[in-house]
Amino acid sequence: MQRHTANRPARGRPARRLALAAIAAGTFAALVPAAQAQPGDAWPSKPIRMVVGYPAGSSPDVQARLLAEPLSKALGQPVVVDNKPGASGNIGADLISKATDDHTIGVVGNGPLTSSKFLYEKLPYDPQKDFAPLALIGASPLAWVAPADLVKGSGTEFIAQQKAAGDRIAYGSTGPGSGGHLGMELVKQATGLQALHVPFTGGPQILNGLMGGQLQMTLLPISTVQPLVQAGKLKAVAVSTQTRSPLAPDLPSLAEVGVQGVNIEVWNAVMAPARMAPAHQARLSAELGRILQSPEIQNKLMAQGWRTGDASPGALRQRIASDTAIYQGIIARQNIKLD
Repeated sequence: MQRHTANRPARGRPARRLALAAIAAGTFAALVPAAQAQPGDAWPSKPIRMVVGYPAGSSPDVQARLLAEPLSKALGQPVVVDNKPGASGNIGADLISKATDDHTIGVVGNGPLTSSKFLYEKLPYDPQKDFAPLALIGASPLAWVAPADLVKGSGTEFIAQQKAAGDRIAYGSTGPGSGGHLGMELVKQATGLQALHVPFTGGPQILNGLMGGQLQMTLLPISTVQPLVQAGKLKAVAVSTQTRSPLAPDLPSLAEVGVQGVNIEVWNAVMAPARMAPAHQARLSAELGRILQSPEIQNKLMAQGWRTGDASPGALRQRIASDTAIYQGIIARQNIKLD
């Protein structure tokens, strides 16, 4: 009897252990994000490196850090932002294109993906072949602004006045091949303006040139010029698109001031190397699309001056193709080349 009673716990312990293990496993499974619970798929197996080819504080850097935390939660691995600035974003883009570990992605501006191949004689990557589009983060038109005392009357009248000045006027940009440079050359082509191009090292220097009378106009991000426009020191002629922007609904479009056929925005996107496994590309695109549809993320991007919309790889691929054709044409016509 004693032997029989003593043996019951010995036979019962494994059963109880199994029951407790099952409960614990169920509890643990509930705590692990669904994205990790993919049978047979151990990816990602280490932290994701998010390369940004621009300095800390730049819009691609700010957006990368905005996406990193929710993407990390979705993938179950840290997402580490790695700034590799230089060559107008081309150094970072090259690093992304050549990554082979399926754990490297990056935030890239529109320049390295659309205009760089026509500006640089030797680009170390092919924008069309070496990348897989993952998600379009956001876009923003540029604001065409001038010193307030020069804009007398409507935007259409301003254009007529500046045309009459011939090549005695100048515009500033953040450098040859920049969005402001190429955009202003497109405006010149559409209007007949003969403004001379004066490159500067950054937006603040351009604003000083406008305030000091050395420049008569420029194209800069809305968020950069808005304080001076609100203070009455600059006046916005138009935004750089054919329709008004929700980012600045009070500003007229280019079409409203008589400039047809010019429709440009700056934008940032998440890209992967083309060699990344299609299943991993799809996973990243799905997670990024979900994150970018979040009202919290959209509100933060809007507050930073970025318009959100269709973030899908297809929309991004179409945007790259369309802008590439636009910039190829103006770069060829103006024979713009960079070292």
